[in-house]
Amino acid sequence: MEAGQDLVAVGYAGAWGAARIAGEKGEQLKCRFSPGYLREAVFRRETPLPADISFWEEMGAAEYEPAGEGGILTALWNLSGAYGLGIEFSLRAIPLRQETVEICEEFGLNPYRLYSRDCGVLAAPNGGRLAERLQREGIPAAVIGRVKRGIAREILSEEGVAYLERPREDEMWKVLPEIPDVEKS
Repeated sequence: MEAGQDLVAVGYAGAWGAARIAGEKGEQLKCRFSPGYLREAVFRRETPLPADISFWEEMGAAEYEPAGEGGILTALWNLSGAYGLGIEFSLRAIPLRQETVEICEEFGLNPYRLYSRDCGVLAAPNGGRLAERLQREGIPAAVIGRVKRGIAREILSEEGVAYLERPREDEMWKVLPEIPDVEKS
C-alpha cells in the first residue's frame, strides 16, 4: 500500500452485527418493523469474501484488511496504521444495508463501528476499476477514499473534515453483552 492509491470498501459494513441484534432483540424490534423485514435482516447472507490476499491481488488490489470486531472503522485504522500512512475517506460512500441503518438507529449505534463479517477495505492503484470488477463478480464494492502521505486519518463530509478516532469497543456489545459463538477481543 502506498500514498495515492484508492481505498475500496467491499461487502456491507455492520450487516452481520445488525443481523445478530435483530435475531436476539426481535421481540423488542417487532413493534417498529414488520415480521418480514426482521426475517430478511436476520437471515440475509452476505457474499463470503476470500481471506487470501492472492485473490485480491489478482483483482487489482495492493492490500486487504478484513473488518470484524469494531467494524469497518477499525479495519481502516488498522490498515493505515500497518503502513504508517494517512487516509481520507467518506462515510457516506461506505456500503450499508438499509436494515443495518434502521436497527442501529433504534439502539443508538454507529453502523461503521458494528461487528462486520464479509466486509473489508482494499487499497488499489485504480479503485474504480477494482470496484467494477468486484461488482461483476457479485461482490459489493465502492471507492470510499484514498491513501495519503502523513499519518492523518481524515473523514471527509459536507460539514468539513473530522479525524478517525482510535478503535473502541464494538457497538454490538452495547446491546448484546454476551453472544455464545462470538468472543470479545
